[in-house]
Amino acid sequence: MQRAAVAFGRVLRRAGIAAGTDRTLEFVRALEEVGMERRQSVYWAGRATFCSRPEDLKLYDAAFRAFWDEMSSGELPPVSRRKERSAVDLDSVQPPKKTVESDPEGEEAVHLRYSPVEVLRSKDFALYTAEEFEELRRLLADLRLSGALRRSRRLEPARRGRFDQRRTLRGALRTGGEALRHRFRAPRWQPRRVVLLCDISGSMAQYSRALMRFLHAGVISGARLEAYAMGTRLTRITRELASKDPDRALSEAADAVRDWSGGTRLGDAMKEFVDRWGQRGMARGSVVVILSDGWDRGDLGVLREQMARLKRLAYKVIWVNPLKAAPGYRPLAGGMAAALPYVDVFLSGHNFESLEELANAIASTIEEGDRA
Repeated sequence: MQRAAVAFGRVLRRAGIAAGTDRTLEFVRALEEVGMERRQSVYWAGRATFCSRPEDLKLYDAAFRAFWDEMSSGELPPVSRRKERSAVDLDSVQPPKKTVESDPEGEEAVHLRYSPVEVLRSKDFALYTAEEFEELRRLLADLRLSGALRRSRRLEPARRGRFDQRRTLRGALRTGGEALRHRFRAPRWQPRRVVLLCDISGSMAQYSRALMRFLHAGVISGARLEAYAMGTRLTRITRELASKDPDRALSEAADAVRDWSGGTRLGDAMKEFVDRWGQRGMARGSVVVILSDGWDRGDLGVLREQMARLKRLAYKVIWVNPLKAAPGYRPLAGGMAAALPYVDVFLSGHNFESLEELANAIASTIEEGDRA
């Protein structure tokens, strides 16, 4: 029973369903309750356990048919008999090519090669394979990050604006003292600085790998951008992410962060940022992006106070929480509830499409952004 449930979980993960170890164990317990004599009982036990999104249902139905259709005598068949049928039926759901390989434990399972770009863009980062993370690097290379434009104090030549007496008189000297053309100056438009604060605690482990690649793409794009890692402390990693080689950049960033995959004290990290860099101008007038699930082991009052300070300094505060994509998610408790009143834009960041949405939110003026 356990062996078949584990193999079925692998098929579901390859089909795009979040079938982690905890859900697989829950599925085993459900089978112990309902038994395996009736196909319908097994079907509904799996559906209730593994399907958490409406889009999971169609994928689950096809995967279930592919894996369990050869049930005979009221028993689940050996996993090895699923080879040919699984490779055929999943073709109607997933466009990628299929192949069957033996896993390290000797079980045969259906393996899907990495999805086409269209499928990959909407796929949850938590379900990515190593090959898909490599494709993500290429997608991020085409993503442009630039803060919303603002007027600087520096003036530049323009067709209209403030009358430029000096340039007008200089031009008149070349025409016998007659000012044939009036010259003007206007404020120069330049992108605001972007500050990315990425939560690298244990609760963000499923998403921090993809989000750190997003930070790296932003740093090497040439934009006015600063990157930080947040856990129990704050670490500036802009310099470490400056290498064009993503593997080297992420390795150096990981070496610089002492509390990777540890706990989370968002309030303390935000206080350190505002005290050390915010008041000195790093956050003033900038677009500040916080990438975190909002879990905080520290004092929520500290987080609330620091978010209020940050809100007064920054031009725009964007919060990116991968949990926002989960069905029924509501930011009613913990750090997320404490921070949300001071957030201008609230996004998910769980897949590439949501990162494109984030890039647009960073570049838009605050009037154009979707407030939280």
